[in-house]
Amino acid sequence: MPGGRGRGGGRGRRRQGLMGFLRPCLLFLLARDDAHGYSLLDELAEFGIDPEQIDPSLIYRALRDMEEAGWVSSEWGEESQGPQRRVYRIVPEGKSYLADLMNGLRRRRDEIDHLLQAYEKEVQQG
Repeated sequence: MPGGRGRGGGRGRRRQGLMGFLRPCLLFLLARDDAHGYSLLDELAEFGIDPEQIDPSLIYRALRDMEEAGWVSSEWGEESQGPQRRVYRIVPEGKSYLADLMNGLRRRRDEIDHLLQAYEKEVQQG
């Protein structure tokens, strides 16, 4: 299919893009306080992410990936009621990585702002 995306319609790219956005969001939330996955899922609404639209397994996959990368650590919580849950916390390497991510996002935002300004100027002239 020339020019088409074929089967899947780019779902893999959308998922990868979401994971790329989830990491800084989750690291930021963990920089504020230690948490378990389901509480992090609910807190993502602060960043415009609808918790009802996200499969919780994506959160846990991101947390596992970040733990393997050395940005977060986890341990079993000591909750007195209900099942035990893993509690995640950001480690110093994760804070450094988060700062790098934020700098990259600022640069990307500036690039997007420049593009939007150029576009709006062109539309106004055209």
